[in-house]
Amino acid sequence: MAPETTVDTAVLDVDGTLVDTNYHHALAWFRAFRRFDVTLPVWRLHRAIGMGGDQLVPAVAGKDFEEEHGDAARTAWAEEFQPLLGEIRPFEGVRELLTALRDAGLKVVLASSGKPEHVDAYLDLFGGRELAHAWTSSEDVEQTKPQPDLIGVAVEKVEGRDALVVGDSVWDFEAAHRAGYAGYAIRTGGFSVDELKEAGAREVFESVPELRDHLVSALARR
Repeated sequence: MAPETTVDTAVLDVDGTLVDTNYHHALAWFRAFRRFDVTLPVWRLHRAIGMGGDQLVPAVAGKDFEEEHGDAARTAWAEEFQPLLGEIRPFEGVRELLTALRDAGLKVVLASSGKPEHVDAYLDLFGGRELAHAWTSSEDVEQTKPQPDLIGVAVEKVEGRDALVVGDSVWDFEAAHRAGYAGYAIRTGGFSVDELKEAGAREVFESVPELRDHLVSALARR
């Protein structure tokens, strides 16, 4: 299905979509919660990756834990994730995807709710500063996905009118749906095709190159 002719902006999630981080994040959260003598199954944590830390902690550990330990848990997660940062790699075809979207005339925004220093490290991996028109971090919003705030800010940064959203988690597409934008999913987050479509993804792809080929063809037909 081709993007609407009104689409002038491409908003791309970064964590888990452009760079392979989801399982690193799940392990870092597991270790962070263990500091508080809370043991959560890693599979359950993985299912929550894609939410920002403000949403993830109460979702997996409950509101009482959030009220008592939320900020400390997020600090612990950052400390546990930092040693893993050097292992992060971009997915195949990321530069080609961003280049193709630019060549199609879209404004490219990298929408991350990650910590600014993490976003900087990710951008370095695939030349994001050269290829994107703008990017976000946790400093840009008060509420992260699945709330739509981050996507709205991303579009505003380039004065866009209408956007397509690329992501890997159900939280990306819940946010995109709430923002009123069409979503295109890559299965790098580990969610099933049905889950991603039920969350609002218009199309689901197995890889970044497969998504790129589809969007290049679809945008050319608009």
